[in-house]
Amino acid sequence: MDYEPAEYRKLTLKQFPARALRETAEGKYWNRFSNPINAQQAGAVSHISFTQQHPYNFAVTSSTRVIIYDAVTRQVRRQFTRFKDKAYCGNFRSDSKLLVAGGEDGIVQIFDAGSRTMLRQLKAHKRAAHVAHFSPDRMHVLSAADDTTVRWWDVTVGKQDFRLDGHSDYVRGAAVNPTSPDMWATAGYDHICKLWDVRSQECVMNLDHGAPVEDVKFFPSGGLAVTAGGTSLCVWDVLAGGRLLKRLSQHQKTVTCVALSPLAGPDSAAAPRMLSGSLDGHVKVYDLDTFKVTHASKYPGPVTSLGISPDCGLLAVGQADGQLSIRKHSKPKLVPVEAGGRPPRKQRYKPQLTAATYRYFIRGQSDKAAADDFKVSQQKRIQLKAYDKLLKSFQYREALDAAISTNRPEVVSSIVEELAARSGLPAALGGRDADGLMPVLQCLCKFIVDPRYARLLLGVANRVLDIYAGEVGVSPEVDKQLVKLKEYVLLELSLHHELQQLQGMLEPILASSLGAIESVSDTAVAELHPITQS
Repeated sequence: MDYEPAEYRKLTLKQFPARALRETAEGKYWNRFSNPINAQQAGAVSHISFTQQHPYNFAVTSSTRVIIYDAVTRQVRRQFTRFKDKAYCGNFRSDSKLLVAGGEDGIVQIFDAGSRTMLRQLKAHKRAAHVAHFSPDRMHVLSAADDTTVRWWDVTVGKQDFRLDGHSDYVRGAAVNPTSPDMWATAGYDHICKLWDVRSQECVMNLDHGAPVEDVKFFPSGGLAVTAGGTSLCVWDVLAGGRLLKRLSQHQKTVTCVALSPLAGPDSAAAPRMLSGSLDGHVKVYDLDTFKVTHASKYPGPVTSLGISPDCGLLAVGQADGQLSIRKHSKPKLVPVEAGGRPPRKQRYKPQLTAATYRYFIRGQSDKAAADDFKVSQQKRIQLKAYDKLLKSFQYREALDAAISTNRPEVVSSIVEELAARSGLPAALGGRDADGLMPVLQCLCKFIVDPRYARLLLGVANRVLDIYAGEVGVSPEVDKQLVKLKEYVLLELSLHHELQQLQGMLEPILASSLGAIESVSDTAVAELHPITQS
């Protein structure tokens, strides 16, 4: 009888359940920030501020200087060192042309960000000025200091317009409402966040955080505010009279800084994100819809400041030991030009498609067929792996070696099962010298303790020992691998024995707890449905 040759079918790899949860889209997005560039500063990094104009350079305040870093090269661009003592809170103006910073001596200084020229010195604070911000109108500066005062300055004349009193301890944070430029929030170590109307020069709301407040920020909508202090973050509904919406306690130590980004997150779920840094060395990301932590990063030192660029392309984190970590994202967000984004690039000249170009003769090859077109299917050539080609030619020993060389246990297990079905496992394992046996033993040592492959590889190990039992002692390398294999098996057996003991101890505890629950439920049912005696 004549038989027609059958077509070889590719080896189907076995599918095993994943050992760990798959990474979420949120985790993939934040992990796309490249490995950090670490820059050592002279002291603890107390503040990080990004410009609102492309390319989003940022200012780092540390020790007695404010340093501007280039966002493209992530290298130092300019340094401002005209401080007698420590500098604090270096912030850009909205047009990125001026820089303001406070100092330990209480003097607030304004610099030209391009030429480093000092333009103004605002002197009125009696103690260290930890807070200094430009107003959205670019003509005023709000400053706050350890003398518990908040002051409003006119930049054009360099004089104080008025002073806001109300805090009873150091003031360490301030923020302006993005939708109402006349509404400012200040917070300090008196546990209170105050909302000020600079038009009436009065405090319109008090928010009690319950711990010394290190930082305060408004949400992009302007209707919510967040305060950071102690080990918690508090989200407040400003429009509802300062109602506490949520208290987030995800850190183990003091929360030192908080930042909000309107565009952060993966493209599938792009929404405002909140980032918080703490002395426990963690930076955590929150989804503002559910207020749940969606990602966390661990840094080697206590985090004292952080900042993220408006296009979410750079993430800078400062630490108490002076380390500045700068990470760059592979795909920054697109920011509109009117919001300070990159201007559109000029379109390149596109030559016309004529018969003088090669592309003219290959046009249409990438077009897709229409619904009413007749399609002529082309038979695709099956691409075979190396082990498939060897199986096809019945070279079982070489096929097993090719599978082992992939270092993929699912490929090895699939090849072993195929060889067992073909009764070719003795031919694949037998007839090997010391060099040929070493890859097999190394593969067994590496994957035999994995529960997904243990049952299959234990059978392979038994067959190898049966075949080469008389060759023990010939090769020192083979003997060493056999001893290692024995140690792995004994360690796994001892682990199983300990787990069985633990199971034996837990069973009576679980049984007693279930019995107690059942008795309580029976009592509750009896109380709800009393038995009436007839």
